[in-house]
Amino acid sequence: MSADTLTMHFKTISEFHQAVGISKPKHPLFSVLRFEDLPKVENDRRVKLISDFYQITLKKECPCKMQYGQTPFDFDEGIISCFAPRQVCIIDEDFAFAKAGWVLNIHPDFLRTYSLSQKIKTLGFFDYEVNEALILSDEEQKSVETILAQIEKESNLPIDNFSQDVIIANMDLLLTHCNRYYNRQFITRKPKNSELLNTFERILNDYFAKEENGFPTVNEMALQLNLSPKYLSDCLKQLTGQTAQQLIHDKLIEQAKDILTTTALSVSEIAYQLGFEYPQSFSKLFKSKTEMSPLEFRQSFN
Repeated sequence: MSADTLTMHFKTISEFHQAVGISKPKHPLFSVLRFEDLPKVENDRRVKLISDFYQITLKKECPCKMQYGQTPFDFDEGIISCFAPRQVCIIDEDFAFAKAGWVLNIHPDFLRTYSLSQKIKTLGFFDYEVNEALILSDEEQKSVETILAQIEKESNLPIDNFSQDVIIANMDLLLTHCNRYYNRQFITRKPKNSELLNTFERILNDYFAKEENGFPTVNEMALQLNLSPKYLSDCLKQLTGQTAQQLIHDKLIEQAKDILTTTALSVSEIAYQLGFEYPQSFSKLFKSKTEMSPLEFRQSFN
């Protein structure tokens, strides 16, 4: 990270409110804000942002270009970005902030006794990078804004025994819609994602063609594709029914089959050559993929 990069770590939602120049939240563990109501922020340097709470943003009128996967978009339309606690976000000095939209801040403690506390941890889109935002259609944007407006309305009412239940029910509904739209986005972008699959397979083939020990990790593959590991796996699973890890393992097993049938190397030697620390791990993976042990596979060709 450059020495000129400013790090801002918000441990509480109140600290976030103070940083953007607005009053403390009515509830210390959640707040819902409109970009239109926030003071104008001038950003003249690179900033690394970290918060200890969930943040969901819906941006409108955002006159900037951003990279979505491997495709640039003009984000004049509605986009959603979701950030998990302690997820790092980098914005550059020329980043254009949205002129309209919403920011929903949710501290994990606000959800603590509710089922949403566990559900939110399973939603993969909180692990996506900023450039893998969810692009909304007009109808989808209206649905999301209706829910956010309901949360805002409820937050301004006098607190009673049902206030938190109602707010969390709406948060749950919002996240269900986001999950639905993210999955829709993978489907509607299938032609572009097919190019991603071809590139993924080419990189994988090139890696194994080098005949170096070991095999690439999902993180290494994602880095070469300029994607987050979670987004890469979700995209490939939508296309192939398999995650990035499973596709790497399939390629690995194909390599193992070639070595088993064309050399006299022992199973242990093959395991080490393919990057396994323990031969037992290799044998277990091979059997799970082929229903045969490496030796049984070799013997079937003799």
